Amino acid sequence: MKTSGTISLSEWQARFHEAEAALNQVVLGQKSVIRLLLICVLSRGHVLLQGDVGTGKTTLLRALARVIGGPYARIEGTVDLLPSDLIYDAHLDEDGRPRVEPGPLLSAGEDLSVFFFNEINRSRPQVHALLLRLMAERSVTAFRREHHFPHIQVFADRNQIERDETFELPAAARDRFMMEIAVAAPPRREDRIALAFETRFHDTDSLIGGLGEGILPYHALNALSAELQKTIHASPALQRYVHDLCDALRAPSEAGIRLEGVDTARMIRGGVSPRGMQALVRAARTQAWTEGRDMVLPADIRAVFPAVMGHRTFLAPAFEPRRDSLIPALYAALFDRVAVPAE
Repeated sequence: MKTSGTISLSEWQARFHEAEAALNQVVLGQKSVIRLLLICVLSRGHVLLQGDVGTGKTTLLRALARVIGGPYARIEGTVDLLPSDLIYDAHLDEDGRPRVEPGPLLSAGEDLSVFFFNEINRSRPQVHALLLRLMAERSVTAFRREHHFPHIQVFADRNQIERDETFELPAAARDRFMMEIAVAAPPRREDRIALAFETRFHDTDSLIGGLGEGILPYHALNALSAELQKTIHASPALQRYVHDLCDALRAPSEAGIRLEGVDTARMIRGGVSPRGMQALVRAARTQAWTEGRDMVLPADIRAVFPAVMGHRTFLAPAFEPRRDSLIPALYAALFDRVAVPAE
């Protein structure tokens, strides 16, 4: 039996399903969101969340940090936020003397596991630049030395309501996130009623405190991810399928994709990057493992494709206002058009 560190892969399977079940008890009506978040955790990818206010994004991330067991830090995006505010905390002490102490990134130490950037698009591009380095290199420079965060995952959400004093993430920044996951209100009426009337959902601290801590131990996740990427296989036919999907997404008109009322030759502004293809493959391998398989199937690719590719699919300005309807239609046509290899 292969192992990742001191935990066998069969035990990891049991822990994964325990964590998934626990999170679904705390955050109702978000089963697919929770699965995608856990896939990113096991694939060691950063996550961009989108959705209306009050849909449980912060509660979900706090709960996720609990089941991972590592230190958690959070910062609020504001128009006057400076890059240094992520690293340093400058204030006056009790005697009125200025002091500089570690900020949100450093206060939890180099074991920091979950870093949540709330309303990231309220902060300026200079802040995004520092975050890009953190996401790419998992390190920052402060107090005259390099600080490394080998276990960190960055989670961010965007304010989609207000447009004043916001700064949209550039393509390079969005491409650093493995997935962009939509968090909407629970679709089932029973879940919405439970969230409103069951008092256990009103006390977030107690709700999260009831979760088992460290079900998926953060310090072992890097080794597990490396093990999964090596042991979950992708056949040559599956590899061609992924390549053909990404090629068709890059040039849908040339691939014969037609959408009613849309000139698909003018629809797409840019193609999928190699990093995007890597993210798709990593997520699909993890998805296959969560289903108890050691080989990636086309269904695994399709299961993670919208979340991995949605924020990497750049539409021409004329089509951008219709993104919410065009992107799902485009992906559905893509899956219909590109031949699926025999499983």
